[in-house]
Formats: sequence, structure tokens, C-alpha cells
Amino acid sequence: MKPNSTLHLLRAYESRNVTFTESDGSWPIVWRRAKGVHVWDEQGKRYLDLTAAFGVAAAGHANARVVAAGRNQMGRLLHAMGDVHPHRLKAELARQLSRITFERWTASAPGRGVALTAKTIFCNSGFEAVEAALKSARLATGKPGVIAFEGAYHGLGYGALNTTHRSHFRAAFRDQLREFATFVPFPVAAFAGPGAELRGEQATLQSKSQSLESLASLIRRLFKTKTVGAILVEPVQARGGIQVPPPELLSLLRKLCNAYGAVLILDEIYTGFGRTGKWFACEHSKVVPDIICLGKALTGGFPLSACVGRAELMDQAWPPSSGEAIHTSTFLGHPVGCAMSLANIQEIKKRRLVQRSAELGALLLSGLAEIATTPAKSAALQLRARGLGLLAGLELLHADGSPATKPALRIIKRLLHRGFILLPEGEHANVISFAPPLTISESQLRATLTELRDAFS
Repeated sequence: MKPNSTLHLLRAYESRNVTFTESDGSWPIVWRRAKGVHVWDEQGKRYLDLTAAFGVAAAGHANARVVAAGRNQMGRLLHAMGDVHPHRLKAELARQLSRITFERWTASAPGRGVALTAKTIFCNSGFEAVEAALKSARLATGKPGVIAFEGAYHGLGYGALNTTHRSHFRAAFRDQLREFATFVPFPVAAFAGPGAELRGEQATLQSKSQSLESLASLIRRLFKTKTVGAILVEPVQARGGIQVPPPELLSLLRKLCNAYGAVLILDEIYTGFGRTGKWFACEHSKVVPDIICLGKALTGGFPLSACVGRAELMDQAWPPSSGEAIHTSTFLGHPVGCAMSLANIQEIKKRRLVQRSAELGALLLSGLAEIATTPAKSAALQLRARGLGLLAGLELLHADGSPATKPALRIIKRLLHRGFILLPEGEHANVISFAPPLTISESQLRATLTELRDAFS
């Protein structure tokens, strides 16, 4: 590591728990610039980004219209006053979020005369949106308990950490947590690759039905024995290993929340804005939540998140402001973030990136399934492909079914040095994840699959 290099400076001046560096210099690369689907490091080498920088760059890195909106806004109004003296764009974005969520979902619902509207609490990071949602549910129901899921990742702030399952993040802080959440199993859909319907689909359906009924029984018991006011769930667990549940899961949770007067909160911070081939992943199940948490791709690159809830529920939860908001922050609804978000939403619409995600996602999952089912030269690994839209994963297991973490990391590093940026996901970091910008081309996806196939062979 060269003196005064970026990694040398980080090692000297950043908390050592943040940036992981390999002693041999094989990880990480240092980003210098990014554009579209590509990233360049400090040496000028170009990479194809299959992560969209944690799913943020849905419309491509440094999207020209989004950058222009941010730059223009910085010249006019760089900062406003959160909950005191507002600015116009915060109001416009709140209206836009209502339109693309609850108004769009309920506009043509049978038996509904008027579409539901939404009200928003703006935040900075994804976990803050989750915490605003948890507060909203607590105020609306008077019940502090929350049902969350094993494998869940909702962020690392002290409120959200109560609902993040992995012990890696929680263990050191448990004596400071309220631990108001109860974790239940997260049911997973079966992805067996091409021809699965010919190899026992009925058994899979029966197993899935039993799993959901068992889950329903457990949740009913929790409602009866604890003061539960909300169910918090990711429609797809991204950090949990690209875990895709059966489509019936959200419908089941909706019915249970209706039956017990609880709030259904969907964490779509990762899955929102076209990532799964729909504007929001809940649309695959046609389920309308009470609150949806948004972030990451909301702006395409600026720290902004949002807790968006049914207007009736939000008004029930939060009293009118008396001049001192109960929940706020200095940068609430930042004008630059709002300008970029409005431009980003229009860019996703104009370029039909949601439809593009669905179409290219089918190609990606098919390619991963083919790799997973092609006999390898070594029978030491089992591969399992799964995904929804342009959010997919390839899980690596040893022959005995245990997580194959080291092989997964070796392949990710191999592809990095071949010019492809990928990330490991899951508790054991044995799932190679794919969440590229929605602007990626078919040829770029095929090149990635070819490189991955070569890595396994």
C-alpha cells in the first residue's frame, strides 16, 4: 500500500471497521468516476457495474438529466429549513410520491370511489425511513410490538436495528436495544431452473402452502399474546441473499394486518423504482401496504429517503404541528435531493426502465439458471439461481449443503479483476448478487454471464 494513497489514508484516518482491504491489494478498487453502467478506478481501468452502487443508480450513474437538476438546484437554493421554512420542491415530490404509489395502486380498484392519497415524512438514509414508519405505526395503533422476519435487513440505526435480524449487526449492541420486534421465518419461493414444473411442481406447491399456513398460525399467536402494532417486511430480501418469497406472502400479511388492526409496512428501499420489474415489488402481488419505505434509487445518488403512508393513517398517527415537530432533522426534504428525485422519476418513466428491468431480468435469471443447472467439471458445488427483475442472485453451496463462502468470494474477486463489479449477499456472503443499473444492455448482461460461466468452469 503506497504512502498517501487513498487506501493508506483511509487506513490511517477512517474507523478501521468501515473499509475492508485485502493485504494483497486484491480488494477494494478505488472509484474515481462513474457514468452510465461503467465505473473507472484511480488507474483509469473501466468496470461494468453489476451493483448500481447498492441499487442507487437505477437510471445509470451520473444520469445527465438528474445531474443537471441537482446542479441547477444547488445554484438556486442549496439548503432550506427542514420542518420550519419549506421549499416548493419538497411539496412537489410529496405529491409525486403519492401519485406513483397509493393513488396509482387504488385509482382503478373495484368498489373504490376515490383513490387513496399518501402523506410523506422525508428522511436522509433508508434506516431513517424505516424508523419513521415504526413511529407512525406506534402512534396510529398504540401498540409497540413489531413482527419482522429472519434474514431481514432494515438498517443499523438503533430503532431499525431492532428489526434487522443478523447477529453480526446486533450482537454488540443488544444490551442497548429495546428489542420490540419478534422474528418469524421468511418463506422462500422455489427456483429450480428450467423444467422445474416437470419435476414435481405439485410437491413444491404443497410445501409452500404448508409453510405459509404455518407462518399464519405463528403470526396469529403473536397477535394474541403480544401487543403487536405492525408487520415489517421486505418484498424481496436483498441483503438477506436475494430471497424471493412466494407471491402469496404479502396477501397473507395484508389479511392478517386487517384482521388484527395492525399496520403493514413494506421496506422497498432496495426493491423500489423498477428494480424487480415493477415500479414497486408489492405490485407483483397486487398488495397495497399501509406504509412504504423508499430510498436508494429515489434520487439516483443523493442521500434522501421517504416514509410514505396512507394519508388517513398518517393523520391518525401524527398530530398537526404545533411549531415543534415530533420527528424531524436538519436536512429533512433537502432541496437538491428533491430536485434530483423528481428528475429521476421522470427519467425512469420516459426511458421505460421498469419494463426494461422486467425484460432483461428474465434474460438474467434464465442465464443464471442455466449456469446453475449445467454440470460443472467439479461436483463440489451446488448452485441455486433466483431473482425478480434486475435483482438476482446465484447461491453457492458445498455438496453437503453448507454455504460456500470462500468460492463465492473468489469468483467475485476474479470477475472484479476481469472488469465486472459484483457483491456478495446473505448472512454467509455466499450469494453472488446482481443489481445493475436498469440501463444495462442485453449484450452487457450476456458478457457478464459468459464471464461468470467461465469462472465456474
